[in-house]
Amino acid sequence: MDERPGLTSRIGLLRPMRHRDFRLLWIGQTISMIGDGTYFVAVAWLVYKDLDGSPAAFAAVGVAWSFPQLLLLLASGALSDRMDRRHLMIAGDLLRLVAITAIGILSLTQTITITILLVLVAFYGSGQALFAPAFSSIIPSIVSKDVLVEANSVGQVVRPLAMQAIGPLIGGLLLLLGTGWAFIFDGLSFAVSALCIVLMRVRKAADEGPHEALIPQIKEGIGYVRSQTWIWVALVTATVSLFCVWGPWETLMPYVISHDLSGSGVDLALVFAAGGLGSVLVGIVAAQRGSLGRRPLSVMYLAWALGMLMTAGFGLITAVWQGLFVAFVTEGSISLLIVIWYTALQRMVPEHFLGRVMSLDWMISIAGLPLSFAVVGPLASWIGTDRTLILAGVAGATVTIAAMFIPGARGPERDGRLAEAAPTRS
Repeated sequence: MDERPGLTSRIGLLRPMRHRDFRLLWIGQTISMIGDGTYFVAVAWLVYKDLDGSPAAFAAVGVAWSFPQLLLLLASGALSDRMDRRHLMIAGDLLRLVAITAIGILSLTQTITITILLVLVAFYGSGQALFAPAFSSIIPSIVSKDVLVEANSVGQVVRPLAMQAIGPLIGGLLLLLGTGWAFIFDGLSFAVSALCIVLMRVRKAADEGPHEALIPQIKEGIGYVRSQTWIWVALVTATVSLFCVWGPWETLMPYVISHDLSGSGVDLALVFAAGGLGSVLVGIVAAQRGSLGRRPLSVMYLAWALGMLMTAGFGLITAVWQGLFVAFVTEGSISLLIVIWYTALQRMVPEHFLGRVMSLDWMISIAGLPLSFAVVGPLASWIGTDRTLILAGVAGATVTIAAMFIPGARGPERDGRLAEAAPTRS
């Protein structure tokens, strides 16, 4: 570890930056997330403007991104537990670089079609599947255990700034030059990320000897999760609650601002920015505190339920400023949930299972998203936008609160194992 006492020891977000590999990782990830922010602007513009696509076409892009992940995440998690995780991350970055850059070039040459876009976005999602479990499980290998809370808080600060502010702004400017340039910028950001990972010195500490086949390893990982009630309850809760709220939030929230409240594009941008601000502030506070507290899983479920319930708020608001408050609370609550959840996993799950657990977490979390998007349109047409949002928020919150009281859901908190796993800061 590169020890730099002083300012880095007083500011929570800077504590994990004393570790060289963590600094390199987040330099690359910051650039990559800025690129992702340009992608979200560019792909919407490409589908709706350049290709004259419909909402159904845009929904198909989301399915093309998520479906390969459902197929590949379990294998990716097993691989991340048996090989150098950097190699998987680099492979994921390079695959995404090729896919996104190809979209950019085809867009500039005006040869892109919806079909080609869906194929390339599927490769983009495949790269995400390779990268995500390795990224989440490598963190305990590159920082000391006493700064895991701070390390997991960094993403809750960087991600909204990069993906909801800086990236979309750059993307909007690049659209003036041509939609393809925004995609090419995103592609190059993956090259920067891959280079930073190459420069990292961490190596896999686990046994590099002969390994059994992937399928038995995947089954072993699933068996481990099934044996840990607190993990599988949270994963099932994530599937159901995200099914309830993700489609309504992503699809209907912009509709409420733009149509029901007659808001402008600036108003919608302010709502997104308010959500990002909530995430940033919670990340800063969590990092500065540097501790999960005495009842972290209870706090996690309560924050989770609040975030779900806030979806109903968009079915009740009558002014844009109220939407700012709802978005702020929603994103702040989810940010706190993420910090607690990943820190608990990294402290409690054995290193040789961590990649598989992280892949299950990611896969199960997104499993219901395509269906959520498919259901929300017909449901909103049947009962109305406001009632759909209220139903979604109440259902998501109810499921989360109910899960909290399942025996064993907060087991590591109640029996003291989570507190024992928390290192004492020197």
